[in-house]
Amino acid sequence: MFDSPLSASAYEILGVAPDSDDDTLRRAYRLRLRQAHPDTGGDASVFIQVQRAWEFVGTVEARASYDRGHGFAESSGWGAWDPPSRTGTRVRGQVFGTPGGAIRAQYVEFVREWAGTEIADPFDPALVRTVPRELRRMLAVALAQEATAHAVSELGMGFTAWHDVPAGTDLGDTLDHVVLSPTGLYGLLSEDFGDVVGFRKGEIVGPAIGPSAPVTGLLSRMRTVGKAAGVRFNGAVIVLPDDDVAQPVTTLGSIRGVPTIVVRRSVVGSALRTGVPGARVIGGNELFDVRTRLQSTVRLA
Repeated sequence: MFDSPLSASAYEILGVAPDSDDDTLRRAYRLRLRQAHPDTGGDASVFIQVQRAWEFVGTVEARASYDRGHGFAESSGWGAWDPPSRTGTRVRGQVFGTPGGAIRAQYVEFVREWAGTEIADPFDPALVRTVPRELRRMLAVALAQEATAHAVSELGMGFTAWHDVPAGTDLGDTLDHVVLSPTGLYGLLSEDFGDVVGFRKGEIVGPAIGPSAPVTGLLSRMRTVGKAAGVRFNGAVIVLPDDDVAQPVTTLGSIRGVPTIVVRRSVVGSALRTGVPGARVIGGNELFDVRTRLQSTVRLA
């Protein structure tokens, strides 16, 4: 919560205007706390949100800091993708491509078009709060892809990752991540719908998703990339913000013959180390052949 362009602001959670005086803010906090308290019939998750909002704006110092960055700029990393540097003696896996690069560029173009003028910093959190939701979601998805890429980059030398892989003729038709690991070859989708999601018949559902079919789209793009490279994916992984799914790992089963799971962002690394349940494990010469085929086929911007 609060760390996505789609998140409600602390002021929205407390139900006050951003320019409210301190007394009004304090009264609103106490009222919302009573309303949301589980002992009085409130929602525990909302109660936690109200407490967290107060942490951001409850003191003069905290509020001034929050107003400068709206609570999420420093923690989320708004700069463009910067591959982690190698530290110590640990050998990292190979990483190719720019996660979120294409959609981040589209966001900048559309924001400037929406504003009708040149903008010094399209990623300024104060500006982001004012743009239409569809544009904020674009940025949220770019940040989600970058967060997954950072997690994958920490997995070690046995892993190879390709990000923002072309999966069709359209500019935005890409597979977010292709990860080759000691447990198999996986296609990953990194998303942020800005709301809690559920699952029905092997698909992700929820008010924020509408008629789209994220799992079906991921499998379609995996099939395109796999066919072009002459390889077969062993599993599919959908990565969502921690607050948007009830369980760390949700197994959707075999969808169109591909074992598929949904994971919280914080556990994507451990899920890839363990492997997707039901996925065929590959290794040895086959692993080397898959890496060679992908290297010779994938063309990144």
